[in-house]
Amino acid sequence: MEYHITLPSKPRIVSEEGVQGVYEIDSLYPGYGHTLGNSLRRIILSSLPGAAITQVKIEGVPHEFATMDGVRETVMEMLLNLKRIHFVLHGDESQTISLSVKNTGEITAKDFNLPSQVEIKNPEQHVADLSGKANLELEATIERGLGYVPREVLTKDKVEIGTIALDATFTPIRRVNYEVENMRVGDRTDFNRLRILIETNGTIAPREALEAAIETMIHQLKAVIGFQESVMEESPMLESKKSVDSSVDATKVKVADLGLSTRVTGALEEAGIKSAAGLARKTADALKELDGIGDKAVTEISDALANLGLTLKAD
Repeated sequence: MEYHITLPSKPRIVSEEGVQGVYEIDSLYPGYGHTLGNSLRRIILSSLPGAAITQVKIEGVPHEFATMDGVRETVMEMLLNLKRIHFVLHGDESQTISLSVKNTGEITAKDFNLPSQVEIKNPEQHVADLSGKANLELEATIERGLGYVPREVLTKDKVEIGTIALDATFTPIRRVNYEVENMRVGDRTDFNRLRILIETNGTIAPREALEAAIETMIHQLKAVIGFQESVMEESPMLESKKSVDSSVDATKVKVADLGLSTRVTGALEEAGIKSAAGLARKTADALKELDGIGDKAVTEISDALANLGLTLKAD
C-alpha cells in the first residue's frame, strides 16, 4: 500500500471584527489538532512582546496608598486606571510620558504628552476626575517586555523616593481559545480541523498574533534539529586549534540560527544581513541606524556573536 503524507492547509480567515479574529487550519493529521492548538495558544499568551507602564511618579505623592486633594480617585485606583492603558512602543528603549493638568473635569489617556515612539490605542481610558483647585503632575515610564512581570523583578535596583513601581502585564493578548473537530480527507474522516479564536487589546492585530506565534514555533523547532556531537577530552593544544577552527566556521552561520529574537532577526534580514560574518562587519552605530534595532538589540546581537567567538566591528 502506498503511503501519502498529508500536509495541513495555511490558516484561513473565518472572521475578523476589530480586535477579535477566528482562524481555521484544515487537514491536520489525526491528533495534531490538539498538539498544534495547545502549542500555539501557549506561545500566543506567553511569547508576544508588548508595552506597559512599569514606574509612575506623581508630584506630591510619596507612595501608592496616599490620597490627593481634589482628586476623586485614590492613588491606588489611579494606578489601576493607568495599567489599563494600551501602549505601542516603537523600538526597544524605555520612554517617559507625562501629564500636567490643572483643569477641573475628567482626565483620560489622550491628555498625556507622548514622545514620537509611543502610541496609545485606547485614548478614552479614564485616569482620574479632578475637582476644585486640583493639580495633577505625573510621569510614567513605558517599557517593552513579555508576559507578566512582577515589580520586584522589574526593579532590581532601588527606585527613587516618590517613584512607584508597578507590576507589568506586557502581553497584548486578552483571550485565546481553540477547538478541534474531525473532517474528511480522502477516504478518512478522522483528520483534524483546528479553529482558533484570538482577542487582543488593540495594539496588535489578531492575525499578526497568530503569524508571530507560528514563526516563533518554527524558529524554536529549527534550533533543536539534529544532535550535538559528543565532546572528547583533548590536549590544550588541540583544544586551542579547535577553538580557532570553530571561530572560522562560525562565520558561515546564518543570522536566523543565532538564537536572536524574531523581531531582531527580521530587522537584520530585511536590511540584507544574512550571516554572522556579515553581522560581524557592522559597527554598533551602523546597526542602530536600522529600523527596529536599539541598544538592547545591539547587546543581544553582541552576546550571540560572542558565543561564536566573533565581535562587532569597532567604531
